[in-house]
Amino acid sequence: MKRLLYIQASPRGERSASTHVAHAYIDALRKKGPVEVDNLDVWKDDLPSFDGDALDAKYAGLSGQPLTEAQKNVWKAIEALGQRFRDADEIVISVPMWNFGVPYRLKQLVDLVTQKDVTFLFGESGFDGMLKKQSALLVCARGLAYGDGGLSEDQFDYQRSYLTAWLNFLGIGDVRSMTVDKTLLGPGEAEASLAKGVAEAQALAA
Repeated sequence: MKRLLYIQASPRGERSASTHVAHAYIDALRKKGPVEVDNLDVWKDDLPSFDGDALDAKYAGLSGQPLTEAQKNVWKAIEALGQRFRDADEIVISVPMWNFGVPYRLKQLVDLVTQKDVTFLFGESGFDGMLKKQSALLVCARGLAYGDGGLSEDQFDYQRSYLTAWLNFLGIGDVRSMTVDKTLLGPGEAEASLAKGVAEAQALAA
């Protein structure tokens, strides 16, 4: 059975274009065979804050110092999040673009799990990602399309480029991505873009 970690990064629920297209991808996968989906909604799941005891636990671990009970408890939660990444065969992230980047709650998840011995190691030649067996799909939604209003993708994309670089750092070499754009341009263009995204997602699953 394929194990899929689905990370939902939009707070808009079923009104979200990225969520809608990601669900189309997962539904198409299920038609091919059994899929176990671990849903991680960054807006609804209780993500620990990465400050105080969590930050102290990180530096205590890096320096080989013993952790306090409070530090152990918060680090246990971080380890549990990392285990969900390590257990997956594929990671699917549905994400809207906010101010050229990603929503802050997704960034919080990134900061929590990107830890030594959780998702990467210090190898002999430098950093060594632990997620080498996983693949990933990014479903990126954008209100406009690059080129509209003079915006260049090379200059203003800190959504797909950032998440691709992060997943590569964690060891994932197979990172696919797709975009659903023009979601703010009225029903006609938004619906056409959404239909195109659904068709692309179903083709990727096949």
